[in-house]
Amino acid sequence: MQRENARLGPGAGGRSADNSTPAQALDAIAAEMAARGIAPAGGLAELVADGHLHRYRVDGDKAGSRAGWYVIYLDGIPAAAFGSWKHGVSDTWRARAPASEAEQRQHRERMDAARRQREAEQARRHQRAADKAADLWAKARPADPTHPYLQTKGVPPLQAHQLGDSLVLALYDFERRLSSLQFIDGDGGKRLLSGGRKRGCFVPVAGRADTASRLLLCEGWATGASLHQLDGTALVLAAVDANNLQPVAEGARRRWPRLPLVVCADADPVGERKARAAALAVGGQVAIPDAGDFNDAAQAARGKG
Repeated sequence: MQRENARLGPGAGGRSADNSTPAQALDAIAAEMAARGIAPAGGLAELVADGHLHRYRVDGDKAGSRAGWYVIYLDGIPAAAFGSWKHGVSDTWRARAPASEAEQRQHRERMDAARRQREAEQARRHQRAADKAADLWAKARPADPTHPYLQTKGVPPLQAHQLGDSLVLALYDFERRLSSLQFIDGDGGKRLLSGGRKRGCFVPVAGRADTASRLLLCEGWATGASLHQLDGTALVLAAVDANNLQPVAEGARRRWPRLPLVVCADADPVGERKARAAALAVGGQVAIPDAGDFNDAAQAARGKG
């Protein structure tokens, strides 16, 4: 979304009053970042306006985190692009609308340059995380079947590994490249490897595409493990969360265009809506349990729910 810092002042006659001094522009940019929930932890003094991408710690994030990013221009029409990979935010701002074709061209070129810088930095973050994931995955060992999370969920380890007290799940893209890891502790607390790519990546739960009767796609790994118990002939993939269902479904459809695909929703408003959208996007079907997710349903059927 393009935001403009345009105010109408007395006697302006409908023209935008241009609050475009450097100090005013930086104040406005900082305010927009805060409004989007990604204020710099170091405040206004942290912002550097040199047309290059800078990373920063978002206020409230843990020390050492630098998931926020921005590019700021103060000459010409003051403008900025900013966001946070962790918070899923990406936005732009400018002090006013371009008054000429030349200004419009300059602004467009700047935003294109900011986008390219952001994409290049994100690719570097993803590669660093993939390298770290490979190192940790090599150190992990097959999960202990008595791990508290597995016992609570009533599922076998399948392809899950373990590092210390945490289960470790591998996320792959559709080229079978390891992209990231998910860690689950004994109490069910979950976290993803910092900087890792998630969108369009999945946890392979069970099954083989070349022999599968169908593909079952769900959000969480434990849900997928229960689906495998229900249908051992299916290829089961976990998308990690509801927002990733459609990107994974689209990747799966491209990779296996003839494999029937069922999106297995969590029975909550967001889960159902995202599952239906994913199924619609790829011509798949939707399965929804009566309540909770399919692991909850399996637990209830065993008298443990």
